[in-house]
Amino acid sequence: MGSITKRESEIPVETTPAHALRLPPPTLHPLGPFQQACRPVTGYASDMTRLSRIDHRWFDKVAAAHLPGADRVLPALSTAANHGRLWLGTAAVLAAVGGPAARRAARRGAGSLALASLTTNAVAKYAVRRNRPAFEAVPFVRRPSRAPWTSSFPSGHSASAAAFVAGVALEAPRYGALLAPVAAAVAFSRVYVGVHYPGDVLAGCALGVAAAAVTCHWWPPRPAYVRDGRTRVEAPALPRGEGLVVAVNSGSGKGVPGRLPAREHLRLLLPEAEIMACGAGDDLMAVLDKAVARAGERAGVLGVCGGDGTVSAAAARAARAGLPLAVFPGGTLNHFALDAGATTFEDTAHAVHYGEAVRVDLARVTDGDGARVTDFVNTFSIGLYPELVRRREQWEGRLGKWPAAALSLFGVLRDATPLDITLDGERRSLWLLFAGNGRYLPDGLAPTHRPRLDDGLLDVRTVDAEARLARTRLVISALAGALGRSHVFRAERVERLSLTGLAHVDLLAHDGETTPAPDTLHLAKSPAALTVYAPFKPLDEIRESLRTATAAATATQPPLR
Repeated sequence: MGSITKRESEIPVETTPAHALRLPPPTLHPLGPFQQACRPVTGYASDMTRLSRIDHRWFDKVAAAHLPGADRVLPALSTAANHGRLWLGTAAVLAAVGGPAARRAARRGAGSLALASLTTNAVAKYAVRRNRPAFEAVPFVRRPSRAPWTSSFPSGHSASAAAFVAGVALEAPRYGALLAPVAAAVAFSRVYVGVHYPGDVLAGCALGVAAAAVTCHWWPPRPAYVRDGRTRVEAPALPRGEGLVVAVNSGSGKGVPGRLPAREHLRLLLPEAEIMACGAGDDLMAVLDKAVARAGERAGVLGVCGGDGTVSAAAARAARAGLPLAVFPGGTLNHFALDAGATTFEDTAHAVHYGEAVRVDLARVTDGDGARVTDFVNTFSIGLYPELVRRREQWEGRLGKWPAAALSLFGVLRDATPLDITLDGERRSLWLLFAGNGRYLPDGLAPTHRPRLDDGLLDVRTVDAEARLARTRLVISALAGALGRSHVFRAERVERLSLTGLAHVDLLAHDGETTPAPDTLHLAKSPAALTVYAPFKPLDEIRESLRTATAAATATQPPLR
């Protein structure tokens, strides 16, 4: 037994080329050179083409390498990435402790990973069969405890790593840059532990990046240039918040994990601001009216912390009182705050401190006699759209915005009855009507953002119920991501809109709230009615969040910059 052990030890593993441990290739099948180059690799006895020889040569170099500390770190990292556990855990952390950009990045990263994993394991590995490298080529300490049994090409771990990080980078480039070295280490570890050739890893990375790019077709990312289209205006600078009166809806945003209580967060950032809290038994409208009166007495600024419905009510009051508005994104989705550029409490606090703001239109809704019905800062709708949004928001975290919108559309259309109304004097039969305060992008039923907030236009989108097979065509177009080109979908930008014949419509929806619908409605814009605080230049979300967390831990005020 001892002699056998001695003989094996006399052959250094790292000096034995990986391809030397394989059987010699068989006689090539008499195919033409193009067919030989394109047909799949089928195992150890595959064609040793030039690329294949390069692939084996690089594997041999990695197998023979001994990197300081890598024998402990890389195998553990490779195991942690099994079944995407490393990346799904990272997504959970981003969603729990990060801001809006981090939560969007977590959703897109997880969706990209799921698509890449499905494509790799259900399609690519069966389309191209390739045996794994020989385990004898790497030291025993680096080998995984269980040998993979699936095809070597492409690397599923590399595809998942690249897909997740690319998806994160599409929504939050800084987070993507932080995670990129980890993804690269996971990809390299698959060669280092001896379960993949370098070519497998490169192919997996390419597939992963492609999967992340494909998600943009159904689920367009929020572009970083949104801030650049806003009209900047000066506003009163309130160092430390002196003169700011903030109405806080304590019931908003409770479903967001890892968030500081709103009042504590505001105290850390703007210690001299006056805070009026609306508890569970309080009348929110009364609290807002009181905050407006107090801000007027102090010749100051109205602040609001809550979701889009709370912000909409505060915006209407601020416009009527002629007060600047500071919006602290305290809701779950915070659509208006994101479009304004106040994506975090730190953004708004910075803008209040330095007097940076943007100009915003307010949309008005009046009845046939000209009496005010409501105002909105984001969207207005009748028909199926409110239920469509509710279902879409339930599913979009798992499926992405466009697939969730298509499935939601199918569900609400199945048993729906169309609306017969008169739209600007034209009799129409519609499944739904959507009107946005400003032009939304992209086209379709899943808009995500507005390039400008003061364009003076209403973005009106309707789905026609009169066309033949309208419901079927609509769902198919939504699934294909081509709703904007469907003949049953119409989009136009107008300055005003009139709706009559609404006697059979019970409710209209606006900014997440509902209001009884009169028989006649008129929609119009109040141009530049609002001055909303928002930083002129985007802040570093990671740095600002860390500073606030440190301040909360030490109970001190973070300095504003």
